[in-house]
Formats: sequence, C-alpha cells, structure tokens
Amino acid sequence: MDSKKETIIISLGGSLVAPAEIDLGFLKNFKLTLQKYFQNKKFFVLVGGGKPARVYQKALLEFGAKEKDRDWMGIYITRLNAEILKQVFSDSVYNKIITDPTKKVSANKNILVGAGYKPGWSTDYVSVLIAKTYGIKTIINLTNVDYVYDLPAGRQVKTPPDFSNAKPLPELDWGSFRKIVGDKWTPGLSMPFDPRAAKLADKLKIKVIMINGKNLERLEDFLNNKPFIGTTIQ
Repeated sequence: MDSKKETIIISLGGSLVAPAEIDLGFLKNFKLTLQKYFQNKKFFVLVGGGKPARVYQKALLEFGAKEKDRDWMGIYITRLNAEILKQVFSDSVYNKIITDPTKKVSANKNILVGAGYKPGWSTDYVSVLIAKTYGIKTIINLTNVDYVYDLPAGRQVKTPPDFSNAKPLPELDWGSFRKIVGDKWTPGLSMPFDPRAAKLADKLKIKVIMINGKNLERLEDFLNNKPFIGTTIQ
C-alpha cells in the first residue's frame, strides 16, 4: 500500500451492512464518509456476515451441521458482503477480496476490502491479524451500539434504555473488556469485539475504537481527531 498515506483498519459489523437485507442507505453514506479522507488516508475494510450469516448458520445447526461447517457458511456470507462493498467503492477499490490477512498486498488503491479467512477466525480476528501484518496499532470497530456497557457479553447488542441501569464505558483496558466478553467464540456470536480477537489485540498492544456505525459523523469526529462518542479499548 502507498506508504505516503496513513492506513486505517475498519472492522465493519455485518449488522450494519445486512441487518436483514442489504442496507443500501448505509453503504451510500459509508462511501461518502470515507471518500472525504482519500487525499491522505487509505482504508482496510473487513466486513462481517450480519443477520443473513446467522440465519444460514441456524438452519445448518437445525440439521446437525458441525461447527466448522457453520463457520464456513458465515465466511461465505462475509465474502458476499465484501463483493457488495467492493462494488460500492468501484474505481477506488483493490480488485480482489482480501481473504488471507497474513500476506501483504501491494495496491495503489484507497480501499481494500477483506472478509472471513478460515474457520475459527471472525472478521474481528482477521482485522487484528491485518494490523499485525502491516504494523498498524489502531482498529476502528464499527458496530451497532453506542458504547461497550457494563453488561454481560450477550446483552451488549442491546442498547439502553432496554437496560436502564447499564453504564456506558467510554474507556477501558483489555483486561476489563475481556472479563465482559469472556474467552469463547462460536460461529454467529454477536458481541462488540470477539473474545479471541480481544485476546490477540491485548497481546499485540493494539487499540480498538468502537463506534456506532449508524452515526457516521462519530467516525468522522474520530478521523478528525475530535472528541467522539464511543469506547476506546487499549
């Protein structure tokens, strides 16, 4: 990639791209947002599977599919979402989907799109591996909640006032975050940042910025070095 430009990694929650069906409005706004920064930034965008992945995985489970097979189904869905995202950015995007985060790619494009790699590796985990491969120390995780909350892992997808006593956590260390999400990851697991990815990010001393992608002005605030609504984990 062009060393003259700062490289930003975005782990894009599939819930934003495909909450049920493809969210065309979000994709159009996401494109307009990132285009503002092409003069001095490049972006790796790793996209998740969203609800369609969980629907297919649930169907497989109903018929006794093994975890590995369900995981592959999720990977296929992330790659479908990645193909959509690649088309969204058209001429600004590298023409191949990045599926192996351990190999460096040399591409003079403003956007590189990645997806799932292999079973047991969520797209959050892939984003951390890309950070490791390229020596990048910050990942932006666009999700569908405003903050990480002091709630059990499975409840993080709910946003107050559903849990009126939930406390937002604008900043926390990896140890505290890992106590919230635990250590186990399974196909289709929905939480702010997957436990295995959190463990590796902690080890590599990578900072993760969690922002609600439904409010892209918050992403712009962060990119402009302004105060932003979200959670910083480091």
